[in-house]
Amino acid sequence: MRLRSITPMTVRLPLTKPLKLADMTIDTADNLLVRVVDSDGNVGWGEAASAPTMTGETPEGMLAATHFMLPRLVGSEVEDLAAFGTYLDGLMYGNSGAKSAIDMAIYDLAGRRARVPVSELLGGALRRELPVLWMLAANDRTADTAAAMRMAEAGFIAFKVKVGSGTVAGDLARAAAAREAVAATTRISADANQAFTLADAVRFAQGAQAAGLDFIEQPVMGHDLDGMAEVARATPVPVGTDEGVHSLADIKRHHAMRAARGASLKTIKLGGLAQVMAAGRLMHALGMHVNLAGKLADSSIASAAIVHVGAALPQLDWDISITCQYLAQDLVTEPLKVERGHVRVSDRPGLGITVDESRLSRFTSPRMAA
Repeated sequence: MRLRSITPMTVRLPLTKPLKLADMTIDTADNLLVRVVDSDGNVGWGEAASAPTMTGETPEGMLAATHFMLPRLVGSEVEDLAAFGTYLDGLMYGNSGAKSAIDMAIYDLAGRRARVPVSELLGGALRRELPVLWMLAANDRTADTAAAMRMAEAGFIAFKVKVGSGTVAGDLARAAAAREAVAATTRISADANQAFTLADAVRFAQGAQAAGLDFIEQPVMGHDLDGMAEVARATPVPVGTDEGVHSLADIKRHHAMRAARGASLKTIKLGGLAQVMAAGRLMHALGMHVNLAGKLADSSIASAAIVHVGAALPQLDWDISITCQYLAQDLVTEPLKVERGHVRVSDRPGLGITVDESRLSRFTSPRMAA
């Protein structure tokens, strides 16, 4: 397929309510959208969330990176989807989020052209329904416990408690309260987003089993593998990495150092859909747990993409985080639905979504003109 045009734009999407992370409170999502059109007029869409503390990318930076790559992409012929990500990597260093948005749009376009869902382009769906994580991010024991009870009644079987912004004792108490509020078979994890000091991370890890946690995500800085390994030695509860994984080599290092028994995979960190599939296959071979996630927050464009990836991965035992469910308004005509705590992979062509282009002007950021 020959690429006729590629149009990048940035959008600011409102959340239903602020989400409190360890070091910030988020009330809007600032994302890059990429619209790709082929020579036959078919359209594909991709999306990447800005993540300054994870990928180093801001909306302005992703937009600039996409414009930098455009001259080498417009007019080119895409013949090998799996190799396209490697081609993007050769266009400029880093900027994995911007590359992932372009790559996602190409997969959507290819699926529409072939009249098959993206999951088929990734090797075929191994599962039709995927359990979805619900975030408990109020940083308030009463509010988080109430949310856990409410969403468990709605059918959710997996929760993630955001920790690291208060005291270790308070975080463990919130996690324990959430555990007590739901069924014993429900999975509950705690994500510190790199916020703990090593000493606090070890203390939290030592109390994680008593709090009923199933795994701990990124307790210390992503580059601190020695610290991750020390935290892992302090608890029988599996420790996972998120910000620490940007490549297959990162996965191998964490495994070799026993710094993580699992990881959260994101398209914006690895640069595209094929790269996430490769990472998932490697982790499966190494016996590591796999979580698949979007950033806070994606629209149904990127959320649909990770559902297709999740359907095709060898295993997904730490569930999937799709974040369009936290948006006040979406960008597609039929937003992705989470029913009884699960999401179904679409069998429609491409990502299976239709962008409502009439809505874009309401959310398009002034940065688009940059």
